[in-house]
Amino acid sequence: MKGKIRQIFRDFVLVIAGITSASIGLKAFLLPNLFLDGGVTGVSLLINRLGGINISLLIMLINLPFILLAYKQISKYFALKSFITIMGLAIVVHFVNLPIVTHDKLLIAIFGGLFLGLGIGFSVRGGTVIDGTEVLAIYLSKKFRTTIGTVILIFNIILFSIAAILIDLEVAMYSILTYITASKAADYIIHGIEEYIGITIVSEKSDAIRKAITEEMGYGATIYRGKRGYQKAKRENNDIDIIHTVITRLEVNKLHSVIHDIDEKAFIIEYTINDARGGIIRKKKLH
Repeated sequence: MKGKIRQIFRDFVLVIAGITSASIGLKAFLLPNLFLDGGVTGVSLLINRLGGINISLLIMLINLPFILLAYKQISKYFALKSFITIMGLAIVVHFVNLPIVTHDKLLIAIFGGLFLGLGIGFSVRGGTVIDGTEVLAIYLSKKFRTTIGTVILIFNIILFSIAAILIDLEVAMYSILTYITASKAADYIIHGIEEYIGITIVSEKSDAIRKAITEEMGYGATIYRGKRGYQKAKRENNDIDIIHTVITRLEVNKLHSVIHDIDEKAFIIEYTINDARGGIIRKKKLH
């Protein structure tokens, strides 16, 4: 029960931080300077600029279909949390007035996108969203067997093309810069600056490599039992141990050096990990 209460409190703090940060990006940078962003927020900003419709009302109305989609495709709880978060953002944007920080277009694009991206990232870490584009992307990626990133990219290409036609090319170009900044900031919050890399190692000297990873570097390792699939000469024993470990990107080069010193012919596969829990995914302190 204590763990659940702690999780609810943590999610609440993250959502509040997300709403606050996104509100700063909108009210202090993007809205007063008539800048756009990607996603549903970008659509709301575009309609607000062209038609003068209240931005808070647009944020709620345009996100509503995506909340209903989340209700059907993801879960009722997620949809409810997202509805409350989006409504909270709309209320803050409507009632809270913030001073305009700058009129420099480059600074607006960078810092407006930064605060908006931090808001999106904090909200996702809190188990919710403040922009319904992610929900649409999840649904379409499953239906058409494509990636979430591809769906969001196509959505934003269409949005920025419309902005270039209806407003002007310069606005669309600055909007792209805002979107790139926001997406990178959100990625750092969601995945963390200390990105983890999964590494699979195939070597005849697997035991020595395992000891180097666990005893010298302080990371955990899992051993898979495998068989050689390619060999020039017949062997009496085709069995081989395959090592799998997860380390930070900052120590990948160090691991390469350690493996090379043991077996320069070792076969190494690397791939990015979005999330990992449990086990030894953080470096142990070695004495």
